[in-house]
Amino acid sequence: MSDNIKEKLLKESIDAAKASENGAEYADREDEVAAEENVSADTENRGEAEAHDEINESPEAEEPGKEEEGKQEKEKKKGFLGRKDKKDKRDEQIKELNDKILRNLAEFDNFRKRTEREKSQMFEIGAKSIIEKILPTIDNFERAIASVPDDLKGNAYVDGIEKIYKQLMTNLEDAGVKPIEALGAKFDPNLHNAVMHEDNEEFGEDTVSAELQKGYTYHDSVIRHSMVKVAN
Repeated sequence: MSDNIKEKLLKESIDAAKASENGAEYADREDEVAAEENVSADTENRGEAEAHDEINESPEAEEPGKEEEGKQEKEKKKGFLGRKDKKDKRDEQIKELNDKILRNLAEFDNFRKRTEREKSQMFEIGAKSIIEKILPTIDNFERAIASVPDDLKGNAYVDGIEKIYKQLMTNLEDAGVKPIEALGAKFDPNLHNAVMHEDNEEFGEDTVSAELQKGYTYHDSVIRHSMVKVAN
């Protein structure tokens, strides 16, 4: 083999070695660049994740108007509670006024009933007082009529007295005045006043055998007890 051929082969070998060496270096450089790019990407991803976490953790950063909405919600609740308190106070005042009105109505009704009762009692007392003053006049009428002789019965004067007596008794009866039934009735201390006793077989025991003075009642109360004689 000639020297030229040897030199050419050696040069080609050297060039091939350099090319191989340069390729390896280029591959290593590409690996380093790729690693740096991966590191940079990881760093960016971590930064974005941390930023995202900070945004999620911070309500203000996530929703800038949330604090204002919270204040408005609190104001609304405060206003609602305030209106509710006012409504409760108004309801309480209305209830108190209704209670006062009911009490006043009850007191007025009691006052009206008491006044009517007192007025009725006063009227009854006044009526009894007047009737008591009239009773002696009635007694005199009865005595006068009972003492008329037989020959004067039917006389116009006597008939006039009897008519006046009947008219007076009718008016008193219309006013609530009634005579007490005594003759032949069982003795009743609430109605009769026994002033005499007698043994009389015609009447039963404790029976009124004679009426000495007529008694009267006004409605359900006794104005004057009957003065009677009671058989034993």
